[in-house]
Amino acid sequence: MSAPEQLSFLQPVNEREVRKAVVKELKAYKALRVAVQNKQEQTEKGIDQLFPRLHESETKNDLKARQIERALQYSLDQIERKIIEEKYLSPARVNDINVYLDLGLNKDLYYIKKREAIFQLATALRII
Repeated sequence: MSAPEQLSFLQPVNEREVRKAVVKELKAYKALRVAVQNKQEQTEKGIDQLFPRLHESETKNDLKARQIERALQYSLDQIERKIIEEKYLSPARVNDINVYLDLGLNKDLYYIKKREAIFQLATALRII
């Protein structure tokens, strides 16, 4: 079987949709990470619930935060992780040009590594 025939078995992936889904989860991860830290702090102080809870999703949120952290830690190389951290996990809104200049990458290599990182995270999180 030739390579094109083998590739035809794979479902086509809409790159824009993958990027959109991963970025959405990364943005939610910033809040989830804080929520997990707040929960730990409350538990250490012996406080069950400090704020009113409108939605019962604590276990799901804890699990999402741990799985995203694991994906960031183990599925990306150092450059890919730095790109994701600076672009999507920093508190300030950062432009791509600032990220690749900060990391000392040329524009083409930056976009290649960013794309690879997004797809690695999508795979690790079972989005694709």
